[in-house]
Amino acid sequence: MRKNSIKNTRVNAEVQRELSNILRDGIKDPRVAPMTSVVAVEVAPDLKTCKAYISVLGDEKAQKDTIKGLQSAEGYIRRELAHRINLRNTPEIRFIVDQSIEYGVNISRKINEVTKSLDNEAEV
Repeated sequence: MRKNSIKNTRVNAEVQRELSNILRDGIKDPRVAPMTSVVAVEVAPDLKTCKAYISVLGDEKAQKDTIKGLQSAEGYIRRELAHRINLRNTPEIRFIVDQSIEYGVNISRKINEVTKSLDNEAEV
């Protein structure tokens, strides 16, 4: 796997910041959950494609609806991104639901359950 160049890292950070602003201020689609955040962005070195990892607070239905809403608004989001960031090419955005936060919460909950059961056994 190739290491990201400094330029690519900067582009990723700038695109992530602007995507967050666009999602917070510009999207009026009711399918998009209000607590939606951009966790990470990976822009290809040729600036043609972009993977945006999205975290949605809510159940699985809210996540699916948010992704559908974002996919339907991709043209608007891409146009706004082109106005806000001066890049040679405005990347095609692919939205992906990021499960890492939810996964971390579940693992933390399981660890707490195990430590509680071990504490209860130690007391007996």
